[in-house]
Amino acid sequence: MHYIKFLHLSVLQQTDTMNYKLVWLLYLYGLTFENANAAINRTFPANFKFGVATASYQIEGAWNEDGKSENIWDHICHENPTFVVNQDNGDIACDSYHKYKEDVALLKDIGVDFYRFSISWSRVIPEGVAGSPVNQLGIDYYKNLVQELIDNGIEPMVTMYHWDLPEALQDLGGWLNPEIIDHYAYYAKTLYEELGDSVKHWMTFNEPKQTCMGGYGDGNMAPGYNFTGLEDYQCTHILLKAHAKAYHTYDEEFRAEQQGSIGIVMDTAWFEPASDSDQDKEAAERGLQFMYGWFANPIVNGNYPQVMIDRIDERSAAQGYAVSRLPKFTDEEIEYIKGTHDFVAVNYYSGTYAQWIEEADINDVSYNSDLNILVFPDDDWEDTEPPWFKIVPWGLGKTVNWIRKTYNNPEIFITENGYPDVGGLQDDKRIYFYKEHMSSLLEAILDDGVNVTRYTAWSLMDNFEWGLGYSKKYGMYSVDFEDPDRPRTPKASAAYYNQVITTRCLVDVCE
Repeated sequence: MHYIKFLHLSVLQQTDTMNYKLVWLLYLYGLTFENANAAINRTFPANFKFGVATASYQIEGAWNEDGKSENIWDHICHENPTFVVNQDNGDIACDSYHKYKEDVALLKDIGVDFYRFSISWSRVIPEGVAGSPVNQLGIDYYKNLVQELIDNGIEPMVTMYHWDLPEALQDLGGWLNPEIIDHYAYYAKTLYEELGDSVKHWMTFNEPKQTCMGGYGDGNMAPGYNFTGLEDYQCTHILLKAHAKAYHTYDEEFRAEQQGSIGIVMDTAWFEPASDSDQDKEAAERGLQFMYGWFANPIVNGNYPQVMIDRIDERSAAQGYAVSRLPKFTDEEIEYIKGTHDFVAVNYYSGTYAQWIEEADINDVSYNSDLNILVFPDDDWEDTEPPWFKIVPWGLGKTVNWIRKTYNNPEIFITENGYPDVGGLQDDKRIYFYKEHMSSLLEAILDDGVNVTRYTAWSLMDNFEWGLGYSKKYGMYSVDFEDPDRPRTPKASAAYYNQVITTRCLVDVCE
């Protein structure tokens, strides 16, 4: 495979006969004919698919229509409006509940292969709990959306949970109550039964680190609790078991007939060692294991990364805890969770340097003190809005290579990658962001043999960006949130992404 790295473009642009010989050589190195051809032409392989993503609370609106109940984001935005910039909320958002056909038309204009969207648990099962009634109007909305996608040649790719827990379940303890495992399994089974004939790619959770660390650790996401070093670990322990149960439910009851796949979406930054020292390399690896491995290692190997186990056990003992703050899986749970993925998904936005530092104050009980590394950007990296979000495109290629080496070369989906700004239709920086990240990804696929098969841009349109409200824009379509009709207007990035999808190449490389 490394032979590809020595093929200079000037050689590849010689005669067709030479190209055929090179294709044959690459084929001998283990590539398919199509992928060998892609390596020569620097195009995305024939099996590679492009899509865009959204999430239910961020775009749907209709927060209390047609039987939908209150979720934790409805609740926190209404009860504590200052939790979000400008006291924004998702009551109407992009009004996609009423405008889904228009949204599908936008997707068709871009030319995407698939659309990754999430389902609102509180719209489908308003009471949340296992055995409670299913809201047929909510199910019909998603059935209509899925059918509209299929009718337009677009594959639906569904996230079952994207942070919007029914408030009724939060009142029972949310992700800190082990009973939620059965409630979630009931919800997942309902979706398989109602939509599984048409949906072939399922994701149980989006960014569980944000659910647990954001919701129960540092408190910057709903429900807004701040018990880092304790409840964020408890949340993760329960959530991973809920994921495993949803996976096994599909595997045992639906896979044979529906022939789909299921995984979980995890987010990470790339951690680059701040120097060549062994200590900084250790710090960078620790960062990846605490952020991505926290969730990936259990679903691949059955348990938390050893570095997390060792460090949290040691610090907990020194802090006087009778047992580790990091909960323990039983042997049976390890076997049950192990291997609960058909693909590995990653949301990537940025990167950072990682530096080894002296141990934190032992009295500091927190995730960050357990991790205990210094992270910082390079001053030369380009800013976005907000300025702490740096553009680090080469980090994406390094991230997928790390996943390949760490988890035995799984199939990888890039499930989010996007650029925030403050608006404007001529979004050249977003185009630059997409191009540079896809270039890094293409290099990893063609030159390093990383098995990435999907790229998902975030996002289809400007939407409610959680605590940032509508102040930051990620969309390829602008939405006028001052207009009750929420009109969508294409930005320059929509045309650029369509060009990439149509040509399967990044223009300045392929011309």
